[in-house]
Amino acid sequence: MEQVRSLLECIRGHAGVDHSVYPFMLTVAEQALRPCEVRALRVRDVVLPDGDAGELTARHRGVAREIPLQPGFVEFLREWISGAGLREDDLLFPGTRGGPLPTSVCQRLWQQAQEAVLPRDELYSWRLGEPISILRESRLAEWLRVGSSSFAVAELVGVTPECLALRYPYCFRQGDADIDWNHLAKATALPKVKR
Repeated sequence: MEQVRSLLECIRGHAGVDHSVYPFMLTVAEQALRPCEVRALRVRDVVLPDGDAGELTARHRGVAREIPLQPGFVEFLREWISGAGLREDDLLFPGTRGGPLPTSVCQRLWQQAQEAVLPRDELYSWRLGEPISILRESRLAEWLRVGSSSFAVAELVGVTPECLALRYPYCFRQGDADIDWNHLAKATALPKVKR
């Protein structure tokens, strides 16, 4: 996650006229949302109560789901909306002309950040040009590694628990688990057939 933070800070400092790029990418990274979900968000899709947890409504393929927002992120979004002068029907992260934030702009800044921040050996292992969705992947993996319920994480990010298990098997290993093989054999034994 430290690499992700460094990359986001680099983008924050170099976004220039594309001022929506940093908050867009931070939202992908913090909330583990798909970039396409964040790109489609409108101001009316967020509930930002003062000093309390909020909520964001994300949509993917016609299915809406509610994403809880921590108070710190609520404050960040509130400041962003106010500073950008956004209204209720506006895109939450608009491009320079008010339309959707172009993928090419985000990808260009993302690649520049990778080149500027990552050491040469990590740059090649990270695969230069890695899509922005790696921000979502990093957060998902972090949640699973700290022991969050795979069912809760799956519901939060809009996938199935099976999908998480297949995509992130390394996050579910807990080292050498002690297995009571005798108990397991008894519990799974087939009934004896009487003759």
